[in-house]
Amino acid sequence: MNSTPKLNFPPINLRATRDKGRVMVFDTIRRMYVVLTPEEWVRRHLVEFLISHCRAPQLSIVEEYPVNINSTPQRADVVVMGVDAKPLALVECKAPSVKIDASVFEQATRYNAVVKARYIILTNGMEHYCYELGDEGYTPLSAFPQLG
Repeated sequence: MNSTPKLNFPPINLRATRDKGRVMVFDTIRRMYVVLTPEEWVRRHLVEFLISHCRAPQLSIVEEYPVNINSTPQRADVVVMGVDAKPLALVECKAPSVKIDASVFEQATRYNAVVKARYIILTNGMEHYCYELGDEGYTPLSAFPQLG
């Protein structure tokens, strides 16, 4: 795992193994081993951060949340459910090499037009952007929202 970059998140402990030459890490949310891709490296850090710093209860986090866009099945990387069992935050994770730009924002807002979460979070592990949806559209936040 030495090819993984240091991210702009606190360090985490991962359970890792090898399978057919691939590094696999344990996903505590889906309770299974998944291939350690650059995007998954970011997602594992993001999920731990949501639990430890944003107070999101682990059971409120859903990965690969299904989103139907024009009858085409898509998946949001992470959705945090609120106490009312409705989506509270939608997160789009990208690999550290992927720039967080307007196209990533547009992807997240397209998903959120269906999901209707209060917050959207965009991250590549190096840069993080958080927005709150209000009557006037999306307002940038200066920090991660509290989710629990």
